[in-house]
Amino acid sequence: MERLIILICLLTLCGCAPQTFDYCVEGADEFVVDSYNIRQGKLTILEMQGRCQECLPPDAMCEYEDVIAEDDILNIAVYHPLRQDLMQSFSFINQTIGFKVTNGSVDIPDIPPVCVAGLTLTEARHAIQNAYQEHISDIEVFITYKDRLARKVDLAGLVGTPYIPVDGKIRLYEVLSKARVPTTANFFMSYIEREGELLPVDMYRLLVEGDMSQNIVMRGGDKVFIADPIEARAMIMGEVGRPTAVNLPSGYISLREALVLAGGIPFTGNSNRIQVIRGGLINPKIYVLSWKHIIHLPNESLLLIPGDTVYVTEKPITRWNRFISQLLPSMQGVTSCNDAYRVFTP
Repeated sequence: MERLIILICLLTLCGCAPQTFDYCVEGADEFVVDSYNIRQGKLTILEMQGRCQECLPPDAMCEYEDVIAEDDILNIAVYHPLRQDLMQSFSFINQTIGFKVTNGSVDIPDIPPVCVAGLTLTEARHAIQNAYQEHISDIEVFITYKDRLARKVDLAGLVGTPYIPVDGKIRLYEVLSKARVPTTANFFMSYIEREGELLPVDMYRLLVEGDMSQNIVMRGGDKVFIADPIEARAMIMGEVGRPTAVNLPSGYISLREALVLAGGIPFTGNSNRIQVIRGGLINPKIYVLSWKHIIHLPNESLLLIPGDTVYVTEKPITRWNRFISQLLPSMQGVTSCNDAYRVFTP
């Protein structure tokens, strides 16, 4: 009976022997080189994932002269030492609906519509004041934006406001500040769309690292999406304390930190064979590391990116013990059947 058990064990182990696949297997040196590239930020990570993006437009950092557009709503106030009724009329309109630009013009009390589309606020102020002075002297005009339906940035995702007007000077940092973006947001998966194209902007470098080279000037029609923290993850599996999915709001995390979040490697894990699987199923890249690499190399030399899977294999003795523990109940059943056969067989 003992020989039968040993034979079954050997046949099973042979049948479970791992097959050989043509994967690209790299060591710690390649993982370190790729990690230093990852530190360059979002654009480099996207390039490693096969999603290349174009450079920023040449005028992305340039402020521009803002002009009044169709459907803009203006606040217009006037001052005249004798015409209290006129000032009250403007005040009432401002508090209720404002002065909407329709067909390029605004309708204002006592005078014909004044064309303001395509003018700056200063030019529009002078145009309205000149129109009034033909009928009323000693009048002063003041003008600001009340709301803008076309010249605004649309916001979606983890934001506190749906849109923010632009004025030719407002930049991304100020827009995100006004949008009340939470600190837990995933800046790696967040994006800015302009005229149907994604802009190569790294919000993490801007907001967390203070890199003002990412602080572009916003334009009317831009769309900003702020992603949820769970949108970018790395998987920690195998012989770890708690197999888990680790959030990567910045686009990367050190392997050491990820293993800590997963509860570390217990004594059953093979610390000489820690595998990091990167890329799709068709052509993955597998790095094979050991515990000594994690101990001796700095954090920035061992970085994971979204989509990575870390798998810590079992020790050979752990695999054997688990196999025996699963096999014993079956063997006990075989032994019982054999004993019953001997009892009832003459």
